[in-house]
Amino acid sequence: MQSWSLQDAKARFSELVNTAVNEGAQIVTRHGKDVVAVIPVREYTGLLGRQTGLRDFFARAPRIDLDIQRDQSEGRNIDL
Repeated sequence: MQSWSLQDAKARFSELVNTAVNEGAQIVTRHGKDVVAVIPVREYTGLLGRQTGLRDFFARAPRIDLDIQRDQSEGRNIDL
């Protein structure tokens, strides 16, 4: 993964994008610290995965049998 200073990234943006597309993620630094990554959209969508709602999440969840029983005791006595 190549690293680019922010100044170089701005001056050579087309080259930065082409390198990211052809070689993979590129890191941009500011004041010597990593601040952003430029990645091809195919990698980005792969990282996101297929985003779905809660309903779809539960629909895809594995089915398991649960033996849930409620405590039938009357609870505790409280003086009112």
